[in-house]
Formats: sequence, C-alpha cells, structure tokens
Amino acid sequence: MKRVMVTGAGGPASINFIASLKIAPEDVYIVGVDANKFRINLAPVNSRFIVPKATDEGYIDALNEITRRENIDFIHAQPDIEVKILSENREKINANLFLPSKETVRICQDKLESARIWLKSGVPAARTIEIRSEKDVERAFEELGSPIWIRARYGAGGRGSTPAHNIETAISWIRYWRARGEELQFIAQEYLSGRNLAFHSVWKDGDLIVSMARERIEYIYPNLAPSGVTGTPAVQRTIHDKRVNEVAVKSILAIDPNFNGIACVDLKEDSKGIPHVTEINAGRMFTTSFFFSYASKVVYGDYRGNLPYIYLKLAYGENIPSLPKFDILPEGIYWIRHIDAPAILIKDDKILGSMYEWKMT
Repeated sequence: MKRVMVTGAGGPASINFIASLKIAPEDVYIVGVDANKFRINLAPVNSRFIVPKATDEGYIDALNEITRRENIDFIHAQPDIEVKILSENREKINANLFLPSKETVRICQDKLESARIWLKSGVPAARTIEIRSEKDVERAFEELGSPIWIRARYGAGGRGSTPAHNIETAISWIRYWRARGEELQFIAQEYLSGRNLAFHSVWKDGDLIVSMARERIEYIYPNLAPSGVTGTPAVQRTIHDKRVNEVAVKSILAIDPNFNGIACVDLKEDSKGIPHVTEINAGRMFTTSFFFSYASKVVYGDYRGNLPYIYLKLAYGENIPSLPKFDILPEGIYWIRHIDAPAILIKDDKILGSMYEWKMT
C-alpha cells in the first residue's frame, strides 16, 4: 500500500486532493500534516499531525520524523509556501517528491519573472509592469490603459489583487497593504475582461500526460473582495477550447521544456476572446481537484480525470493506461459548491452526483 503525506491537509485544496485519492481504485494510506491545530481535524486522513509553519526552523525535521514513524514513501505539498520550502530543501527530505526543477518552481511562483518569459517567448500573456514607486503606477496607466490590475508579485488566492481605474486608487491600495505591515511586492498588469479559465495538467519529463480545462463562473463570497474574485469558485464548468489548451501548453514549456509533475495554469481572455496566461501553479493542484476526479468516476466509472491519482502513479514510476492528452472529460459539466454545502455535479440541468453521497472517512 502506498503511504503518502499531504501537507496543509486541513485546507480546502488538500482536502480535495485527499478526497481524490480516497476514490482511486486502490487503497492509499494518507498521513495529513498541518500547522493549524484546528484545521488539521478537518483532514479526511488515516493519521494526522501538527507541524511547525513551513517558514519556521524545524519544519523539515518534523516532516522527516513523521516520515520515519509512519513509513512514508511520498510527500505532496499543497500550499504554495510549502511547495517552495520542500522544493528548495528536496535533498533533505527523506521521502520521494514529484516536483518540477527548483528553478521552475521559483519562476512559476514569481508572477513578474514568469510574465517576462512568456512575453519574450511569444506566449499570449498579460503585459506586466513592476511597481517600485508611484512613477511606475503612472507609467502602468500610460502603457496599459485603464483599468489596470494590481496584484502581489508572490502569493496565491488572489492575494493583494484589485482592479484600479485611476492612479489614486492604485496608490491607495498599495499604501493600505503597507500600512498593515505587509511587505508585498506589487505588479501592474493589463486588465483582461473576458472569461476566467483554468487548465489542469500532469507532466512527465516534458511530455503532457493528461489535462482538462474549466471556466470559473461565480466565486464564493465575491462581495468580500474589491475585485469580486476570492480565489476559489462557487460555480465552474468543464470546457473544450483548443486555444486554451495551446496557450497553456506553450506557457508551461516556455518555462521548462522538461516539466515534471503538476502544472495548473490560470488564464484570462481579453475582449476579443483570446486567452492569456496569468500564472502557473507548479507542483500543486487547484483547490477543486476533486471536481474532475468525481466527474470521472460518475460519468465513466474510472479514474481518467483523477489527476491527483494519475500524478501519484507517475510519482511511483507506475504505468498508466493510454489517455487523451486534452479534454479528458465531457464539456458542460458543472460543479456547484459553497461553504457548508457539499458540492453537486450537474450536466444538462440533471444532478449526476453529490458529495452528500460520498463519505470522506
């Protein structure tokens, strides 16, 4: 039996990852670790441990001690900061990892550097300006027009993001974060008004193994964010779009022609419907990975869309059946969810399944 550790196990993204492994065609022993003593209890795992924060001294030692005690074979880090720490310290980890190179993780977690690479490589991407002073904000409006998109250079979940329609708003937004004591670095990007899209994919030595795209339609509590985007969707649907697939693949290979593991790409369409890549989440799944895993089981009765499980099998060096590289699931499947409301799967206005029907423990 595979023995796997999942970090940040009490968070929504890790719970989706774990849930996907729970419906895989083999039993997997899962150990969950989390720095939050409350959220760790939400993790649907075989055993759970509290660990230091990833940035704290002793984090790696704590993971290694649990690895020894629990005979862990493989570690999956889900939160961005933990992907970063494990990637940089991979030689010290006493279990297997399946990550892109250190440099690839660094670039993908840097929205400014990744944008520079895409634009230089001819990949459709949002034009980007680094903000180091108020003059840079003025230049952003001159070159990118209005509105612009202000966002943090590093971080997940839409951190530090807002649309700004004038210089005063942009400067006030940055000052607000500074006043909170947040040492964020900011960038300005052109505002893309079209659909909000996502491309999930798993890679092995530069070869795309399987992928699926979706459109985010509504967000959880959009009124709580100035942008209306809160990092995780309440309503989303599967899509088939060759342009999305092509741009996403080009963006990944532009950064690393030998990419390994998980590449989850965020894209936004412009006013003409052309998808532009905005960031790549390297080494970790999007929050709602269980959507595709569950849809695969309900629609086909197999694991073709269970990207966490396919990723795990590749990490263990196992063969997987021949799968389409793109559009692994039908289009038009909706995943509707909200806080304390287990998600439901819908196609053609018919409920196909619900998380009420599935037990995580």
